[in-house]
Amino acid sequence: MSSTSRSRVRALAVVGMAAVVAAIGAVTYQASAAEVGPKTAAAVAPKAPAELAPKAPAAFGPDARTVSIPGIPDAIKPPPGSRPIGAYLVASGTQNYTCAVTAPATTGTFPTASTPEAQLIGTGGKIHHFAGPSWQSLRDNSLVTAGKLKESPKNGTIAELLLGVKTHSGSGILDKADYINRLYTSGGVAPTRSCTTGEVAKVPYKAVYVFWDAPTPPVFPAA
Repeated sequence: MSSTSRSRVRALAVVGMAAVVAAIGAVTYQASAAEVGPKTAAAVAPKAPAELAPKAPAAFGPDARTVSIPGIPDAIKPPPGSRPIGAYLVASGTQNYTCAVTAPATTGTFPTASTPEAQLIGTGGKIHHFAGPSWQSLRDNSLVTAGKLKESPKNGTIAELLLGVKTHSGSGILDKADYINRLYTSGGVAPTRSCTTGEVAKVPYKAVYVFWDAPTPPVFPAA
């Protein structure tokens, strides 16, 4: 074989080996990406700047736990200068919808308005959340009722809310609350099927409730 022929063979071999190495590298990279999985991949991916959420109060007393405050959409933030006095998550709860039937029809639909029934746990122990809407501490029986001021809709779940406290009863964990946020919601949406008179749909949901002490009390629109 001539020297020219040998050179050409060597050149082709080098090119072929480079292609093989490149192919192996690509396969190894793809396998590594698959092995990384979403958790590790998220850790190595560039991260967006974290939203500066207020720091949750530390838990105190029996049956208490510290609950982080999720990011709060601008549309439902409490007034500037508000201070979080408690954060609680829904341990178990439902949004309850009562069928609305217009006579003379025998079937109807579930309205968008609901009644909560939930047990919360957080900063100051356990809280019962029920019709009103009302929140009552199971530790000291302090109770507040509130009304919706603003909302931030979410697809596939009940909206996040800013509520203003209307009434206080008793003295204790909730007596300084002026505003309440319902955040980090999931579930709780009214069924879209037809229903019959008196039927109640109890739809499970999750959320975090944050109670705020504000510089000024809420102002509600005139009825």
